[in-house]
Amino acid sequence: MTNTLYTNDNLFILHGLNSELVDLIYLDPPFNSKRMYSAPIGSKAAGTSFKDMWTWQDVNESYLDKLIEKYPFLVRFIQSIEGIGGKDMLAYCVYMTQRIIEMHRILKETGSFYLHCDPTASHYLKLILDEIFGKNNFRNEIIWHRNYSSGKGSQFESKKFGANTDTILFYSKSNNFYLNINHGIEANSLEILNTFPKIDENGKRYNTATPIYCSKTMGARPNLCYEWRGFKNPHSSGWRLSKERLEEEYKLGNVVITLDGKLERRKYLDDYKGKPIDNNWVDIPRATGKERTGYPTQKPLALLDRIIKASSKEGDTVLDPFCGCATTCVSARNLKRKWIGIDIETKAVEILADRLDTLGKFAKSNKSNLDFIHRTDIPQRTDIKIELITNKNVKERLFKQQNSLCNACNVEMEIWHFEVDHVVPKAKGGGDYYENYQLLCANCNRVKGDRPMEYLRTKIKSREQLLKNKITFGG
Repeated sequence: MTNTLYTNDNLFILHGLNSELVDLIYLDPPFNSKRMYSAPIGSKAAGTSFKDMWTWQDVNESYLDKLIEKYPFLVRFIQSIEGIGGKDMLAYCVYMTQRIIEMHRILKETGSFYLHCDPTASHYLKLILDEIFGKNNFRNEIIWHRNYSSGKGSQFESKKFGANTDTILFYSKSNNFYLNINHGIEANSLEILNTFPKIDENGKRYNTATPIYCSKTMGARPNLCYEWRGFKNPHSSGWRLSKERLEEEYKLGNVVITLDGKLERRKYLDDYKGKPIDNNWVDIPRATGKERTGYPTQKPLALLDRIIKASSKEGDTVLDPFCGCATTCVSARNLKRKWIGIDIETKAVEILADRLDTLGKFAKSNKSNLDFIHRTDIPQRTDIKIELITNKNVKERLFKQQNSLCNACNVEMEIWHFEVDHVVPKAKGGGDYYENYQLLCANCNRVKGDRPMEYLRTKIKSREQLLKNKITFGG
């Protein structure tokens, strides 16, 4: 896999990528905040903007069939959203669901998925993810404290608390996934002084906060009751370590018998890996200074560094289908991961080339000689067997699969009355493979043409309604 940036509708690109291709997916899509974002003049991203207001025109009808056929419960849920969130939220959820279905297919069984969102849609998106990934594969709701400001001043009294956080929904595809949270959060100088207040004879900082005996409230533990070098817990709760481990720690210098005959268990600063990472990320500020590109809603490199370090290894492949100013791509490159970025804005390639040159540790200095591939075409899957639509066996398989019925009007016919058609038109990225074939009667195929199935189904429903009205009114 070569590092690649695609400039096109990400639904088309995702549909053309092989299944189980990537190890980690991070996406930071528009939030349906009903705003128009534009980069300021003079910034690296000048001329870039995106719409964060949604209508049904944003939904690609060519790809509705997979949603309707494979996730009927999800369809019913999404249909109910209009009554709560309105038509724009309904359109946004359909738009996102179409793409999440493809991302789930592209993600390896051992892979992880991080969706960056805010309170306008996070609750809807979580239910969608629970259905597609499975609620048992939900791992964390991560809260990123992105801003420490008190908000804009106003002559009016505020009606809510300050909004300074985003939500990142973390899912895995299965229970067999990679997660490394051992690197921790580095302590600052004041925290070091407070956490490791003592200094040994070699000048190394340490603390004695970790007990060596079990508290008597922990109950009797006969297997941990023993005497070691003249020391013994007076209570039946025993030691916190086995005798073998205790001796090993003593030889390492982590258990010490002091000059006044006391026993200490020491934790040294040299062995400190940092504060364990939990789901409340308060230590990563927004992108500032030279890192800023002027791109709307830009995320800091430190945020992506943490996610990529936690959920991938060197050589793994990272995908960002809404890559924008390419922070994910830059972070992946710096951390020696392979990457795929997708963005509909043509400006993204220029920003990425510039950022890899100025921020990427391994990028070439000559921008005219890019060290990544830029594509505007739609890729074709190579993980499925390409079968010619003229193949007799394909038509017979479809005929049996569809129970001798037209896939649109459900009329039963003999096999020679059917025509092989693409479910997703080739003009919309549909490929020549079995999963994208269907049998239609000649009439339905003529009506559909190169349009999506949703168009054909609407026509059939309209015709059925007309016939129903004719019977009802005796026309």
